[in-house]
Amino acid sequence: MSTPTSIRSTPNGRADARRNRALVLAAAQRALAEGGLAVSLAEVARRAGVGAGTVYRHFPTKTALLEAVMQQRIDRLTGLAHRLRDAPDPGVAFFSFCAEVITSSHRNQAVCDMVSNDGWPRELVRDAGARFHTALGDLLADAQRQGAVRADLTVPDVLALFTGCVAIQRQAPDHELARPAALILDAMRAHHPGRPVTKHRNAATPRDESAPGNETPAPRCPICTTPIHPTGTGRPARYCSAACRQKAHRRRHAIPV
Repeated sequence: MSTPTSIRSTPNGRADARRNRALVLAAAQRALAEGGLAVSLAEVARRAGVGAGTVYRHFPTKTALLEAVMQQRIDRLTGLAHRLRDAPDPGVAFFSFCAEVITSSHRNQAVCDMVSNDGWPRELVRDAGARFHTALGDLLADAQRQGAVRADLTVPDVLALFTGCVAIQRQAPDHELARPAALILDAMRAHHPGRPVTKHRNAATPRDESAPGNETPAPRCPICTTPIHPTGTGRPARYCSAACRQKAHRRRHAIPV
């Protein structure tokens, strides 16, 4: 009679082991999405339809299971980035990928909790993270060459924005990209001279406020009430003419006309 070890060493046994591992990982994804990091390995085994021993054979500790779940998720996103490199529009491909990263992270709260505040992802999945960073960098470079993304944007910038957008997405009522997160992604776009982000104010028409056409009425001569127009030089005139100035002088000194 064959031993369990010899059974597992057969091709069928190895296929069963791969199938069970896939079942456990899928169940862990669902359990973590619903219950967070507090979910137990026994609960994962129940959801996967396998015995607890099967879970422990593949993942001796809970940390090992969490690492495998995280690595699987990052590898899936990396694969998506590789496929998008063949897209006809690099700008559309880059922003589609960013939206998928944010919305899919929102659907897995535990994965969000494992993302550090200063980068993506954490050290326990360094190799998967390195592959992800490279794939993201390729998408970013293609979009920048097209002129769709601002030239000064770097991969660390994008990773930091992902962290903020994921936090925003947690407050979204559904799985669609939240508007504040979309606004942040929009800030990564290149601003072309012909398409300003904001509408400039209309330039004010130059106007000489001291010109005769202003709203201040011209003063009038106190002798004949004729409007006095400014000459633009010297002291302002008090009379419209020399004759009126002489008449005013005579009146002040009571000189008969």
